[in-house]
Amino acid sequence: MPRVLGVDPGLTRCGIGVVEGVPGRPLAMVAVGVVRTRTSDEIPLRLLALEAELETWVERHRPDVVAIERVFADANVASVMGTAQASAVAMLAATRRGIPVRLHTPTEVKAAVTGSGRADKAQVTTMVTRLLSLDAAPRPADAADALALAICQVWRGGTQSRLAEAVAAQAGRRTASSRPPRAVAR
Repeated sequence: MPRVLGVDPGLTRCGIGVVEGVPGRPLAMVAVGVVRTRTSDEIPLRLLALEAELETWVERHRPDVVAIERVFADANVASVMGTAQASAVAMLAATRRGIPVRLHTPTEVKAAVTGSGRADKAQVTTMVTRLLSLDAAPRPADAADALALAICQVWRGGTQSRLAEAVAAQAGRRTASSRPPRAVAR
């Protein structure tokens, strides 16, 4: 069964969640956690600590794809920079191993999990808990958000991949049927 590692990037708290599943079938949580770095450390040391932890997760759980929240503009430039740096570390950990990386916007993730792109964190956490049949809600919210990213990738990413394959196959059939027959040397 396909396995997705979801990453809710952050320099202070980075949510990580692993989900297995396919569209139309019940999903299963494999693991969830939060990587924390000390705000008193220099940024390069924090990024190094984050990289080491992400590398461990990728090695341990061997995901088929890594889904990361797409960084969006915000008035708080320092926050955006930290999020972007954490996102890049996650991309490198996956790409180094040839694992595909997919980016999803917060609105896309909320819509996939709750049905509304305007859902709040509590609604996302409630739906993640239900969809994964968990006994308790993942805490903190960064952990639930990472699982929501993984769920979004399973549901939307799987469908998008199948659509892309179907379009490519259809294009291949059109190309093959539009070619003139080959001349055979006798």
